[in-house]
Amino acid sequence: MTADPATDVFEEHRPLLTGVAYRMLGRVADAEDVVQDAWLRWSRADHAEIREPRAYLVRIATRLAIDRLRLAQSRAESYVGPWLPEPCLTEYGDTAPDAADRAVLADSVSLAVLVVLESLSPLERAVFVLREAFGFPYAEIAELLDRGEPAVRQLAGRARRHVEERRPRYDVDPAQRRELTERFLIAASGGDLDGLMSVLAPDVRLVADGGGKVRSALRILHSADKVARFLAAVTPEAGWDLTVRALEVNGGPAALVLSGGKPDTLFQLDVVDGRVTSVYIQRNPDKLRHLAGR
Repeated sequence: MTADPATDVFEEHRPLLTGVAYRMLGRVADAEDVVQDAWLRWSRADHAEIREPRAYLVRIATRLAIDRLRLAQSRAESYVGPWLPEPCLTEYGDTAPDAADRAVLADSVSLAVLVVLESLSPLERAVFVLREAFGFPYAEIAELLDRGEPAVRQLAGRARRHVEERRPRYDVDPAQRRELTERFLIAASGGDLDGLMSVLAPDVRLVADGGGKVRSALRILHSADKVARFLAAVTPEAGWDLTVRALEVNGGPAALVLSGGKPDTLFQLDVVDGRVTSVYIQRNPDKLRHLAGR
């Protein structure tokens, strides 16, 4: 608590605003900017005229995120290679009281879902996030976006079908994903083709984001053979100053490789029936900078 009630109200809703903005934008820094802009607008508002601060703040954050998303999509054509969202450290603590709620939270922020959300229109993405990730009623979403409720329901249905048709299936068992991640890293770091083939599903895909700033695969790779050979070919040379840290990122286990103490590469896997079905590799230094010191 602070001496300023308006600040206390905003801080109470900050996690919600950050969650909405990140799921819409896929970048931690952009989400933080949206929340900061929302704070500036909130601090200048006449609070006596605001009956529902939560709805008011979500409305501001959602509209700011939509504006940023439209700008980002207009620049997307110039992005070099595949795009992945900026990794978000997820440690829900007491905010996810049971396993079911935690699974819902993890799924809504997973890389697989965020990648698919990137192909939605800004309005579809806003409706999907508010409805599916945070459970807002259709009527409230309609009011937040100044749309009729039938139109919002139509947007929600179209977005839900799009996501369900395109997102890869994966198991949410964190213990199994951690065990497969460890086996995968041991095989990849040693250039062990047989070891990699033993953990990769036949139709595995590899998505690597270097943003044109570092060496990375410039297209999505498909099939165990292609993925294994690529990983074996980029095995670090002996003597490199590399360390690996286990993290929870976007609701699942991940491995952060540091070179000389600085974040270099983040690996995360999707696992189905004991095999790796997707390999996500984040190498864009702009998207790894906030993981320094983790």
